[in-house]
Amino acid sequence: MLAQVSLQSSQLNSSMASSSRAAGTSLEAFRHCPSWCFSRRTAGAPSSRCFAVAAGPTGGRDHSRFRAEDLRVFVASTFRHLGLPVDDAGLVARCLVHADLWAQSGHGVQRVPMYAGRLRAGVVKPRPDIQIKQTAPSSCLVHGDDGMGFVVATRAMDEAIRIAKTQGVGLAGVHRSTHFGCSAHYVRQALEADMISLVFTNSSPAMPPFGGAKALLGASPFAAGAPSGQSHPLVLDMSTTVIARGKLRLMAQRGEPIPPDVGLDEHGRPTRDGMEAFHGVTLPFGGAKGAAISLLMDILSGLLTGAGFGGKVRSLYNDTDAPQDVGHFMMCIRPDLFLPSMDVFKARMDELVSILKSQPCAEGFDEVLVPGEPESRAEVDRLARGIPLQDDVVESLRTEAKLTGLDFPDPVS
Repeated sequence: MLAQVSLQSSQLNSSMASSSRAAGTSLEAFRHCPSWCFSRRTAGAPSSRCFAVAAGPTGGRDHSRFRAEDLRVFVASTFRHLGLPVDDAGLVARCLVHADLWAQSGHGVQRVPMYAGRLRAGVVKPRPDIQIKQTAPSSCLVHGDDGMGFVVATRAMDEAIRIAKTQGVGLAGVHRSTHFGCSAHYVRQALEADMISLVFTNSSPAMPPFGGAKALLGASPFAAGAPSGQSHPLVLDMSTTVIARGKLRLMAQRGEPIPPDVGLDEHGRPTRDGMEAFHGVTLPFGGAKGAAISLLMDILSGLLTGAGFGGKVRSLYNDTDAPQDVGHFMMCIRPDLFLPSMDVFKARMDELVSILKSQPCAEGFDEVLVPGEPESRAEVDRLARGIPLQDDVVESLRTEAKLTGLDFPDPVS
């Protein structure tokens, strides 16, 4: 028996069914996923900051593959066992499994034991009393009551969308939240409502301000989206560090060195060890520019909303003494705000994407991609072939299954 907790299959599998339908058409197969990569690199071409989807986070190694639906049921059952309501458990499961489908495994199911540990420690509430306060006609403040960040942020985006539908622009500030996974989940949520969006969050200290030697600012992502008509929408989700911290952990678990010039150990020395950089300092992309953007994330997500800021957000991994107090900032803009209609905006967006894709390719690249396309293509592939999981991730999930009395699914290969 895959799961010993009864869950409504329609709630667990609605996103899966949507993804399966998406795989059948050239347009829908490539919608609503996160990326910062703009070009696909020809196989064998020199390395660059843009990456080929085929490489993925598994580094080309052979790993067991699991059906997305099986993982979704297992993860939802796990969080239901830990006290989350059925709907919320299903939401968290969809977010984590979709991160793996998008080849963003640093935000995927490998984090289940960590989130479960925080629930058991009592620093995350399984049934938060989320409060919404309207602060102006176009804005609201969301008190997350230390609930799962996925649940709190989804509610906040719902509010921003609701406000934008009538006001043109909708803002939602969030405090007393926790880590919310991939920012692209909420960009996608806005896209499904035909909204332009900005999604910001702050996080625990991971990198220094420019010129500093100690971690102070979070590896806070910059995320944005814009809907389109017949082309791939804009879905941008990028860390303000040179490399996402979750990828540092995964590379360390695989025994692979991290690239040079992306992190320092706790003594401020350059390192190629992923765990040393994870517990030390992750460097900002673009030097002063990346650090400045991370500072802006802290101002909008933390300082402005009443959440932790200035290094006061607690560590997701190492601090179970008190809640994190993460802050989020969501903005939705109605695309017809300055144009005659939504259709006009989407037609103009399609034109922009067409222009983008018609540009000549640089040496080593064979295609120009819209942010989000690499992840969309990875999703199609992984829905068909299964999600690859590292052996140590599988073992940690099996251990979690024993703690909750559930059965972990069998691999498909």
